[in-house]
Amino acid sequence: MTEIGEPKKPARSQRVRTPRAERRRQIIEAAATLFSHKGFRGTTTREIAGAVGVSEAMLFKHFATKEELYAAIIEAKSHGRRVLDAAVEAAEREDDAEVLRTLAREMIERTRADPTLMRLTFFSALEGHALSEMMFRSRVQQLDDFLSRYIAKRIAAGAFRSVDPLQATWNFFGMVAYHVQLRELFGQKPPRRLTTERAVEEMVALFLHGVRRA
Repeated sequence: MTEIGEPKKPARSQRVRTPRAERRRQIIEAAATLFSHKGFRGTTTREIAGAVGVSEAMLFKHFATKEELYAAIIEAKSHGRRVLDAAVEAAEREDDAEVLRTLAREMIERTRADPTLMRLTFFSALEGHALSEMMFRSRVQQLDDFLSRYIAKRIAAGAFRSVDPLQATWNFFGMVAYHVQLRELFGQKPPRRLTTERAVEEMVALFLHGVRRA
């Protein structure tokens, strides 16, 4: 019992429990950062748990295996579908320049906002683990399929020369990917005059000059 005038003892602090969805998000973000810098094999569950500030036992309550966690990262961060959605309207109008412009701009801006997925893509390919196929399908193949079908359609309409649609797709995305890699992977800063918009316009113009019928 506290005597009159005696200061009260502070109440025992109650631990605030982090909501499950928020904890899951924290684990995904921490794991994505570690995987993108150390690779799938080079990252331990202990490191992931430590980065979040939880025990490994708590980590496994959310994700039973590293593979399950990696799959959740791909689902959370892959933006192939969102990039395509932005280009669908232009494709329906057969606006060639806008289709390419939208794809390039979306790829560059989304990678710049969150470069971890690009690094994860490279690591998954280099490590050759089973999840690399999942990464390829979610990040690369959707875009390849969309643009190669569009190019094939424009060839059939007589708007483009008779080129191989898939190779032409790789050629275009190759320009975009190299631009992104220079900036986000190698830290190269382009001249001030070479803004993202100008870079995109030049990639689009070069590509269309090569595929359009004279």
